[in-house]
Amino acid sequence: MKKHKNVLGSLLNKHIFTIGFSGFFMLLVTFFSEPAHAQDPTLRYGTGVPPAVRSINDRSLRYLANTQLQDGSWQGSRNGPGITGICVMAFMASGEDPDYGPYATHIRRALQNIIANQNARTGYMGTSGHASMYHHGFATLALSEAYGVVSEELLWQGSEVPENRRRTLSEALELAVRCVLTAQEKNPWGAWRYSPQARDADTTVAGTVLMGILGARNAGIEVPNEAVDKALNFFQTCTVRGSGSVSYTPSGSHGGGLARSAIATLVYAIGKRKDTPEYKATAGYIKRRASHNISNHYMFYTLYYMAQALFQSDFEAWQAWNQRIIERLQKIQQEDGSFNSSYGKAYGTGMAVLTLALNYRLLPIYER
Repeated sequence: MKKHKNVLGSLLNKHIFTIGFSGFFMLLVTFFSEPAHAQDPTLRYGTGVPPAVRSINDRSLRYLANTQLQDGSWQGSRNGPGITGICVMAFMASGEDPDYGPYATHIRRALQNIIANQNARTGYMGTSGHASMYHHGFATLALSEAYGVVSEELLWQGSEVPENRRRTLSEALELAVRCVLTAQEKNPWGAWRYSPQARDADTTVAGTVLMGILGARNAGIEVPNEAVDKALNFFQTCTVRGSGSVSYTPSGSHGGGLARSAIATLVYAIGKRKDTPEYKATAGYIKRRASHNISNHYMFYTLYYMAQALFQSDFEAWQAWNQRIIERLQKIQQEDGSFNSSYGKAYGTGMAVLTLALNYRLLPIYER
């Protein structure tokens, strides 16, 4: 099975990488000349990463490490595999070695938790709550980013999880993708909503799930082009070409949802539809509103998608936006390194880290 690209210590002697930005060529040269257990600061922090980002990131990761539960998850009002997956990606986003680095045990325990609680028959990684497919989407993306990077040999080392609940990352990821594809086949819109059985769809859930399987495809898991095309067609149905606004559901009003237009911009970009009128419209929409204040309502969700969408669509706009967000996050980070959110501190902290992850540009799904 093809492994995806990454620049993390555990791949030192295994893979050849390509990086989206020429500045990271020198990073790779440094990386290949150093042992995996003695990372150079330029590998860990990237090239030209602002000190404020390093500070926010380091304090956030210490908080997440200190508050992880013994079973590998985190407490919160919406705790579950999706939030555990967000935290996994947060640990990996700045280049920490997932096998031997200071957070290797935390990463493995979190992945163990996601896999052990996956339905072995259906591959489902949701919860019994209202927004279960959000969890499945984020957990799928986390498995995608870990696959080929986290050692399968080390993954279950010392674990107390029963043998019948263990599987490899590739097995878990293939099951997760199968669950998504099965749910999509049952859905008249070719997309997703709150449960695998849903027959309606919305752009926020669909974006989360679609990014999960796009990450899996990037990792080398087989994802039919037809499945991606159907999901992207759903987004085009929900997009107004003139304004770039995106409706929540196909029959809903378009309104002014910044997060929805950011999600659409991102999936069009990663799904290779930058040549469409819809992409150009949504990219213009978020650029025009990049200087607007983002309200506290769904703030971290919006920041997470705005970071990626601006980075993919307009690098200069992302640079200016990124600086403002760094300053904002500096002001609201708590003394213990956490970020408060209505879905709990683990969610807020993980999403804040991922909002700034493009300053490192090490996770494959963030490549431009």
